[in-house]
Amino acid sequence: MKYQIYGDTLPVVICELEGGEKMITEGGGMAWMSPNMKMETSSNGGVGKAFGRMFSGEAMFQNNYTAMGGPGMIAFASSFPGSIRAFEITPGNEMIFQKSAFLAGEAGVDVSVFFNKKLGAGLFGGEGFIMQKFSGNGIVFAEFDGHVVEYELQAGQQIVVDTGHLAGMTASCQMEIKSVPGVKNMLFGGEGFFNTVVSGPGRIWLQTMPISNVAGVIRKYIPTSN
Repeated sequence: MKYQIYGDTLPVVICELEGGEKMITEGGGMAWMSPNMKMETSSNGGVGKAFGRMFSGEAMFQNNYTAMGGPGMIAFASSFPGSIRAFEITPGNEMIFQKSAFLAGEAGVDVSVFFNKKLGAGLFGGEGFIMQKFSGNGIVFAEFDGHVVEYELQAGQQIVVDTGHLAGMTASCQMEIKSVPGVKNMLFGGEGFFNTVVSGPGRIWLQTMPISNVAGVIRKYIPTSN
């Protein structure tokens, strides 16, 4: 499979497949394709994995697109201003992404739910609690919100991230959700009640414009019905 990512603000990835090659995406992910691409809807792993994807922000069922009778082409477009990034997934090189980051991937990529180990803190941590884990073999395309900044964390090195700005990290990183210290800071600081602390070693991807933040700003200007 060959691919090219086009565009800056509202990007699209165009994939060129050999005959018989397959791509997976959730419903609505396909933007355009050649007429020989065959679509089949499947739970991709049974009911258990389907429910796991639902908890991680994806649809229970996925669409499989196969190039039939020769080379095929299929494009997947972003649904929000931001970035599309490609990641090579291999055994021992798994990735953790924010909810709803999955755009498309090769058939060998497995999408599952990732829970923060500290369940009590996670229940109140919002975006940082339930994420997506990508394992298996193949290329996966992730959709991030806004611009993306990368950091390489050394062993023991930490970074504190406002909840929602953590777009992705290698599975070697550790994530913990901590409350903002001080009642006054919580109530009047305007930064929310919780932050996400990520520890190395590993690489992290931070996004500048989480869709949840955008929704919160827009909500202030929507008239409420009486």
